[in-house]
This record gives sequence, structure tokens and C-alpha cells, in this order.
Amino acid sequence: MKQLIKVTQFTKEEEVPSLHSPFYYAILFEGEATFTLDFHTYTCSGKNILFLSPYQILKWNTLHIEEMYYLQFHGDFYCIEYHKEEVACNGILFNAPFEIPFVVLQDKVYDELVQYCSKISLLDQAETSYDISLVKTYLQLILALSSKEKQISNASQKVKMTAIGEVANFKELLEEYIVHYKSVSFYADKYNLSTDVFSKKVKKYFGKTPTQLIQERLVLEAKKQLHLTHKSIKEVASELGFSDEFYFSRYFKKEVGVSPKVFREQVGISIVAKKSME
Repeated sequence: MKQLIKVTQFTKEEEVPSLHSPFYYAILFEGEATFTLDFHTYTCSGKNILFLSPYQILKWNTLHIEEMYYLQFHGDFYCIEYHKEEVACNGILFNAPFEIPFVVLQDKVYDELVQYCSKISLLDQAETSYDISLVKTYLQLILALSSKEKQISNASQKVKMTAIGEVANFKELLEEYIVHYKSVSFYADKYNLSTDVFSKKVKKYFGKTPTQLIQERLVLEAKKQLHLTHKSIKEVASELGFSDEFYFSRYFKKEVGVSPKVFREQVGISIVAKKSME
């Protein structure tokens, strides 16, 4: 297994790599950027922190930075699901298809996050062994502060146009029905809207089409089953409504970039699954 946690600092745009790996990432930076994450393009400026889950595909399109920190960690080092009581970041920072993947930071918060990243980096570079619990504490502080900022940001954006606000609970509907219903028309019927009108409202409200959100939520559910349970790939495919595991594997690889087998091998089976077997 590769190093389970690491911080890499960049000051030159040409040194910053694209990503597609089995690690979680928190990317802290000051500057301007346009990037593509899982085929969706975003633009941000100022001081931001960007979050990636394992095997998301990140490509930088334009990048002008003062500084940038790549904080990567493996689920074996820190399981965000297992520690959800301490840090509520799963579904807010990571694995959140309905959310913008970055958080705009206040100067004070940004400076504090830079300090924690620097401390992790210094401990990692020390020749002597260091206290793992201390590194985990710094990581928890980074995630907790970012989650708080994200939730503050979300609260300030709650005021939406009434005309499109009616689809605001589409996320909850997907959570309830995604395993059995994957057509846009099914969800449009729930709102008594035509597919076309429903699609336009969802795109305006969430920034993505219903088809994109359904696909992302389905892939997220597949990732959760592969990471958080001991179910076989065949069982996961069946539970998600795929006709056979081979079709599921092709679909998963097309969307994620690796097969379910490779995803499970590289990301691992969570301590949550292991605890459930005890």
C-alpha cells in the first residue's frame, strides 16, 4: 500500500498533477482555477479547498496559483464513515453529487488550514517516528473546519427562486428510489411535471441534469457497497438492479475509470464493514 497520508505543496502551475487515484484529497489553494471533475467543469477564485473521493477524475484546465497543497489520505488511515460522529463530512465534502465540490474560505480559516497542512507535512518529513493520533487530529480539524464553512455557505444559498424551488427535495427522492427507479420520467411524475420542464428546473437549481445526478448517485451507491460491505460484486450488481455483474462492471468502469474489482482492491473494505462482521 502507498503512503497512507501525505501533503504536497506546489507553487508552480506546471507542477500540479491531474488526479485519478484510490485516495481521498483535500486540495487547498489560493488563486484562480478552472477544472473538470468527473466531466463537470467548475471555476473558482480566491482562497478555496476542493474535495475528491477515491477515483474521481480531476483535470486542471486553467490554473493560476499563489500556493497549493494536496492533502491525500487513504481510507485505511482515516475512514470518514467510521468517524462520522466526530466529523460530519461524508455527503457534505465527499460523496456529494448535489454539492459544488469546493468551499470558498475566509482568510482566517484558510490560514488556519494552511497551518494544519504544514504541520502534517513537517511530521511526515521528520526522520523519527511520529504520533499517528496527532496527525489524525490535524486531519480531523481540517475536515471539521471545512464542513462548518460548507454548511454556512449552503445556508446562505438556501433562498432560491420559487419557480424552481419545488425540485429542491430531488436529492431525498433519489436517496429513496435510486435502487429501483433510474428513469427521469419516474421522478418528473412525482412533481406532476413533464420530463422536459422537470429537467430544466433541476438543471437550473442543481447545475446538473437529472440524468447526470441519477448516474452519479448510482455510481456513489455502487462505491458505498464495494467499500462499506463484504458483498460480492455479483450481489452489489443485483441489488442495484443490473441484469448481471458483467454489465455492472462495464458500467462502473465507464463511469469511474476502473473496474469494481480494482476499486475494491485499491480503496479497500472499510473498517465499518469489518466491525459489522464482529
